[in-house]
Amino acid sequence: MRIQSVDFSVNLLVALLWQYNDALKLQSLLESKQAWYNREYSEFWTNWYRDVFDLRTANDFGLSVWAIILNIPLTITSGEPPSTNLWGFGPFRKNFNRGNFAPSTSGIRLSTEQKRLVLRLRYFQLVTRGAIPEINQFLDYVFEPFGKVYVLDGLDMTINYVFTFAPPSQLKFVLENFDVLPRPAGVQLNFVTLVRDT
Repeated sequence: MRIQSVDFSVNLLVALLWQYNDALKLQSLLESKQAWYNREYSEFWTNWYRDVFDLRTANDFGLSVWAIILNIPLTITSGEPPSTNLWGFGPFRKNFNRGNFAPSTSGIRLSTEQKRLVLRLRYFQLVTRGAIPEINQFLDYVFEPFGKVYVLDGLDMTINYVFTFAPPSQLKFVLENFDVLPRPAGVQLNFVTLVRDT
């Protein structure tokens, strides 16, 4: 996958017409404004690109933005939801600290690398046709740090994801709890792990 580079630089001195070459105060004003743009404007957009836009390097804030855009939760809730008959005082069942006595459901938070993996897989799941060569090319790109992963068509409305390595626990957790592996519509997904040559 290739993301084009973006040039965030702005050249304000281009706006200076030739007839104002002798206007030293105007030139000084534009030069100081150009220095501010070089320092603040370019740095802001470079940081924004790195921390939010690029899913490979996004920080937790950027990943939260992407989670909203791609409509995928980054926490897994465990436990049962609270019942409707909660104990408390008054019509809104409030306790002394203005909250109700409801048991809280705990959520399992993903690490930053797990979030990046889930969001990259979800993004590709939304924009792909689901063709096997296309999926294999993407899997080479995404799972490169872990090892080789490829897809085989079962020719019976199934596809097999073949892992040539034992998936680490973090990767296994993501694959078991999120349905983000790309596949054609209506096709069953199977996992195969080959840790040694056959």
